[in-house]
Amino acid sequence: MSLESRSEDGVPELTARVVRASFPRGTLAIRIREVLGALFMDEDFAAAFPDRGRPAISPGALALVSVLQYAEGLSDRQAADQVRARMDWKFLLALELDDPGFDFTVLGDFRSRLIMHGLEERVLEAMLARLSEAKLLRAGGRQRTDSTHVLAAVRTLNRMEFVGETLRAALEALAAAAPDWLAPLISSAWVERYGNKVDNYRFPKGENVRREWAEQVGRDGFALLDAIDGPAAVAWLREVPAVRILRRAWAEQYHRDGKGVHWREGNDLPPGRARLVSPHDPDVHCGGRRGMLWDGYKVHLSETCEPDAPHLITNVETTNATVNDTEVTATIHQHLAERGLRPREHVVDAGYVTAAHILAAREDHGIDLVGPVGADTHHNGRDAQAPDLTQAAFTTNWDARQVTCPQGASSVSWSQQRKASGTPLVRVHFALADCDPCPLRARCTKAANGKWGRSLTLLPREQQQILEERRAEQQTDRWKARYDVRAGVEGTISQAVRRTHLRRTPYQGQHKTHLANVLSATALNLTRIDAWLNNTPLGTTRVSHLARLTLAA
Repeated sequence: MSLESRSEDGVPELTARVVRASFPRGTLAIRIREVLGALFMDEDFAAAFPDRGRPAISPGALALVSVLQYAEGLSDRQAADQVRARMDWKFLLALELDDPGFDFTVLGDFRSRLIMHGLEERVLEAMLARLSEAKLLRAGGRQRTDSTHVLAAVRTLNRMEFVGETLRAALEALAAAAPDWLAPLISSAWVERYGNKVDNYRFPKGENVRREWAEQVGRDGFALLDAIDGPAAVAWLREVPAVRILRRAWAEQYHRDGKGVHWREGNDLPPGRARLVSPHDPDVHCGGRRGMLWDGYKVHLSETCEPDAPHLITNVETTNATVNDTEVTATIHQHLAERGLRPREHVVDAGYVTAAHILAAREDHGIDLVGPVGADTHHNGRDAQAPDLTQAAFTTNWDARQVTCPQGASSVSWSQQRKASGTPLVRVHFALADCDPCPLRARCTKAANGKWGRSLTLLPREQQQILEERRAEQQTDRWKARYDVRAGVEGTISQAVRRTHLRRTPYQGQHKTHLANVLSATALNLTRIDAWLNNTPLGTTRVSHLARLTLAA
């Protein structure tokens, strides 16, 4: 337990002499130490450790070991063994060759301290600060962002499995915490139903029988909750985490009235975004993307992409799986600004871009948000040979609050409205009397009754103008060439998945998952700095043999 960083005094002389003689060509650890010195200082993590008491193992050294652990895909035990066994790691950590290292459990305690004190991102921030000092990272260039899914460390359950496992987990927790209180409440039938994990249970066949089974579980759960809320139960039972999850799950899955307990169906269920999917990790939600569904989270990685500098990850955002990319854009810009790493251009895919985001990025942070916006489409569907008249064919006079159609007719209605989400918009209508005799009607509107003909939905003035400018701009070859740089972030996600297993979190809870994602990103930065120092060229896009034949043809 005597691991001490030597960041001020440098690498011990014997360690330096032996390591340089043993590795004349160097290793990642040796090159990083020689060029960047000590990456992490104890002061970076001072908030997570008390000022008094027994001296702790160096937080800066533990942070560096945690990053090396992710860079090489090691468990806590393996990482602790490497500190004792690897000379180049001792060189990087500035340790004596005979330093005994530490017990592997210290790494888990270190991560817990970071989460407890809200320091999940401190490791990445400290590394970025050191790289900025070394002139390997600078603000004002180009950055790009993309996201990928992260599978939770829980089993995917259907609804029957979910309610059965939720009640079983609550009973298991109460049996450990208050066995004397629980024993009189349970019966042999309960032990049979909930004694084993749900994946060991053979469910009955037939829809009606399965519904009766699910409602029986519901009645058992309500009976347990009623007993917990009763006067004979101690108050702290209500605060047991598994009981709180049971209460929430039963409110989502069942409703109870004078006729009994009923299984919720269809619109009676809460939206998927708010619904629990596992009793073992309440932060997990079911997300969907491009036809794929998963239980877990989503991670967003932002990286620099200048051709004359290493490509380094500058920001990591971890959200639940139901959060849309557009909800994260402003947060990414804010965090980059706080770190002093605002880019001149931020290149993203269509999921991160709206007219409001382009305007906000420009006005709030001086960032040019580069990404495609939705096409200007109006699907009338009457004549496949003649193109539909889109909004671009209409002329808007914002001062007069009026729109003119291609045939010269003026709108007769202009109203300020809001979407259900609160987004402001303008709704414009043309008179049916003007649209009925129009020769372009078949390409313009299907309106056949009532008083309105063609209708248009416009964003607020500045947003609408930006939207129209971007739609025209993204059709040009110049803009497409400028946007090509975005494709490289796919390689970053691929590297993170292959090297640090980014798509499968080893922990339960969003805070722990975010810390794992931050350590993964920091480990990638470490390997990329080493590749830059070693003049290793960037990898090329992999092309299958079949694809090569197609390209050749």
